[in-house]
Amino acid sequence: MIIEKVYNNNVIQVQDEQGQELIVMGRGLGFQKKIGDSIDQTKIEKVFVLQGDQTTADLGDLYEQLPDEELNLFLFLIDKAENALGLTFDSNLHLSLTDHLHFMLVRVRQGVSISNPLSWEVRKFHPKEYHIAKDMVDHLRQHLELAIPEDEASSIALHLINAQTQSSGISKSQFSNRIVVAILEIVRLHFGKLVSEETISYNRFVPHLQYFAQRVVNGIVQGSNDAFLYDQVKQNYPDSFSCTQKIAHYVKENCNFDMSVDEKVYLTIHIQRMADSQDLS
Repeated sequence: MIIEKVYNNNVIQVQDEQGQELIVMGRGLGFQKKIGDSIDQTKIEKVFVLQGDQTTADLGDLYEQLPDEELNLFLFLIDKAENALGLTFDSNLHLSLTDHLHFMLVRVRQGVSISNPLSWEVRKFHPKEYHIAKDMVDHLRQHLELAIPEDEASSIALHLINAQTQSSGISKSQFSNRIVVAILEIVRLHFGKLVSEETISYNRFVPHLQYFAQRVVNGIVQGSNDAFLYDQVKQNYPDSFSCTQKIAHYVKENCNFDMSVDEKVYLTIHIQRMADSQDLS
């Protein structure tokens, strides 16, 4: 393999014997190396193919722009996350997570804080990913001496959750948890307000979502399709019903699941109870 670019001591771009352009990573691969040199292939730990892959090309551009200290930290943390999750992230995840970490640091240095409305749900339903993300934030705080907000761990965790969703090994439990988080986000965005998890209506709503998500994952459609009750709910709770329609669209587009009439009725009633208890409408 012949070096085409040296991003830093651990990341270089090469051309292999078949003429393919690759980004390769490994400790010390680029140390005291220059364009045209060959590399010690036994040091390679990760390979991304560049040819015909715009995402990986973008990854190379990003690596070229990042300061060495940041890039080394990010690669170290991503590698730890892969080991903890038992996954190998693809180039798209590397790009999105590296880019997120970089601009997170930019925002923190500028004093710009962005709250994550899904922080509670991420901690509740994805404790492993949240713990890994929190360790990443703590590591960055220590090494860069920056006051990174706690909410950033939840945002990083969502990238880790997405990585598992895209992998072939994702479990039904993980997929159903992701559906719950997505639906809670739809409700929050629809009403434009945070929902307090301390209310009774919220704590009734979440278990209903969990059971509903399990049915979605397993393709189980339940209900007797009570048209009269459906028409009553649609007429009496138009805003909550509109929110339910958004949820129905989400599960259709992302899970290929057609929500039954009865599911829409029950979901609308739960949303309306929550809206009433917190004056969301």
